[in-house]
Amino acid sequence: MTDRLPEVPGVLSADQVRATVAAIAAEQAGDGALPWYRGGQLDAWDAVEAAMALDVGGEHARAAAAYDWLAARQRPDGSWAAEYRDGAVVAPGTESNHAGYLAVGVWHSWLSSGDAGLVDRLWPAVRRALDLVTAMQLPSGAIGWALRPDGTPDDTALLTGNASLFQSLRCGIALADLVGEPHPDWDLAATGLGTALREHPAVFADRSRWSMDWYYPVLTGAVTGRAAEERLAAGWGTFVVPGLGVRCVADRPWVTGAETCELALALAACGRRDDAAAQLAAMQHLRADDGSYWTGLVWPDDARWPVERTTWTAAAVVLAADAIDGTGPAGRVFASPAHLDAPVADVIQDRG
Repeated sequence: MTDRLPEVPGVLSADQVRATVAAIAAEQAGDGALPWYRGGQLDAWDAVEAAMALDVGGEHARAAAAYDWLAARQRPDGSWAAEYRDGAVVAPGTESNHAGYLAVGVWHSWLSSGDAGLVDRLWPAVRRALDLVTAMQLPSGAIGWALRPDGTPDDTALLTGNASLFQSLRCGIALADLVGEPHPDWDLAATGLGTALREHPAVFADRSRWSMDWYYPVLTGAVTGRAAEERLAAGWGTFVVPGLGVRCVADRPWVTGAETCELALALAACGRRDDAAAQLAAMQHLRADDGSYWTGLVWPDDARWPVERTTWTAAAVVLAADAIDGTGPAGRVFASPAHLDAPVADVIQDRG
């Protein structure tokens, strides 16, 4: 690997980030599949997150192999199964945020590696996936979380998933500009979804006990400026456990590494890199000797739970470090969501 790796002084060195990237790579199957851990489940959203961490670590061939694995298994309607295990479908349902997230990964990969061939190869899969997402949009502007067995969108919308889809649509729009194939319907979908996320919280199912619903609209750039600061302040006392990280759910004494790193990404998006670094530091008690990360800790019992080290937790660490470091070519995906408002020609020029 020749790419410069991110580092966060006093928290993570470049060598420690390198070890974490290597721990993710060690779980990748020979065909490119990136499960939660070797032999464990795989879903498209978490596989993309792990692939993004590989790109940050300079493992571009491995990241491309993970994306190619997903593209080869995309279904004709643009979706992926909700869960795979050892290459076999074990949960066939269609979830909208799983479909959409490939766009974020491909945009991130292009920023990281500049591999235009990868973009060209994966563009048809991105296009099919986001066409499905827009077809699942509800009259409220929110997007149904899944397809029913008859192929119609479920009318339940999940706030975290929709915030992720807002980012997915915006990255898809940037990719469409990059390949010269505009999709104005995606622009309309993103506008309606952004309005729903900012102004109509009642259209989303009440999952307010989950920390992801608190910070995700900020992380993905749907809520910005003063509104973002106010949102983070409102939930801070509920979810942040000083020195340990972020609760996964408000009513359980359980902190999780990925949620803590995602809060760090939301803080970075607000320009609060010191606060983001403090959160990244708080979850380092989950780090294993090989650079992998345990999923979470039930702190009254000093017990790791679940007893697993997941690629997506490790990936969240790498992505948070990259956003906080602020010098990597792809860190802006999370640290500066507003970069997606710039003409793609400016992004190309800035990328060098």
